[in-house]
Amino acid sequence: MARLERDVRLWVYEPYLVETMIATGENPIYLPSVRIPPSVRVSNSVEEVLAGVRIVILAVPSHVYRQVLSHILPLLNGDMWFVSATKGIENETLMRMSEVIADVARPRFVPCIAAISGPTFALEVARGEPTALVVASPDESLRLYLQRELSAPRFRLYTNPDLIGVEISAAVKNIIAIAAGVVEGLGLGSNPAAALITRGLAEMTRLVVACGGRRETLSGLAGLGDLVLTAYGSLSRNRRVGVALGQGKNIDDVLSSTRMVAEGVKTAKSTVALARKLDVEMPIAEKMYAVLYEGLKPQDAIDDLMERKLREE
Repeated sequence: MARLERDVRLWVYEPYLVETMIATGENPIYLPSVRIPPSVRVSNSVEEVLAGVRIVILAVPSHVYRQVLSHILPLLNGDMWFVSATKGIENETLMRMSEVIADVARPRFVPCIAAISGPTFALEVARGEPTALVVASPDESLRLYLQRELSAPRFRLYTNPDLIGVEISAAVKNIIAIAAGVVEGLGLGSNPAAALITRGLAEMTRLVVACGGRRETLSGLAGLGDLVLTAYGSLSRNRRVGVALGQGKNIDDVLSSTRMVAEGVKTAKSTVALARKLDVEMPIAEKMYAVLYEGLKPQDAIDDLMERKLREE
């Protein structure tokens, strides 16, 4: 949007980082060596960032999503259109991010909400590399408007009415990506990697359908596309977490070594809880939860998955 010379404002939580970004023209922590377009206004003031805007894109981590929304709620109104770019499920409520937006806003107004998702690494988007995503909303006029407003020559948006399927896929693929990293970290070959991503997609599909989403969504950018990228892309934080676990490192040490958020670590809790609530079988997600929170060894998790009762595909 900035390259199209739109009025783009970026809220940054850390005051010192705002000063650095303004002074140097780049974000040295999250997007080093990428120049921030002059048309992007960076600020620590939510009042300044939200004044008079029409489209609000929310990309904060899922575990602080409600907190941030509650903080800025007095500045929000029903004329704004909200786009969630966060890939997670709230642990306390098992709500999708769009549901959290609606829940926080509902006392004051009924928000218009969409989600944007797909196979993207922020660094590659910032560099202007060709990228394709999905903007999802049950409101056709909203998703078509956002498609027009957010698309750019190297940033292609497709539309999808399946908000549920897009959001659930976006969240759950992070757990499967951790599992893919575990396979790599254990030094296993291509056979288990291919089996894992295929069976992981099956788990994602079962949960999406149980939540009311469409099976077809899983074959698109927000499903298979995002899963492949996150499971095997070199920039994937969730994959790197899995690799480290497979190599025998402690999860606390892994997380403390980076400022980046690996959403799959927290989403493992909410995904497993949601699957159990809906009686959906998700053995890979269950085993990754056990590795992350119950001390199960990664190799034992793989062995357990391979020794499950034989069944039809």
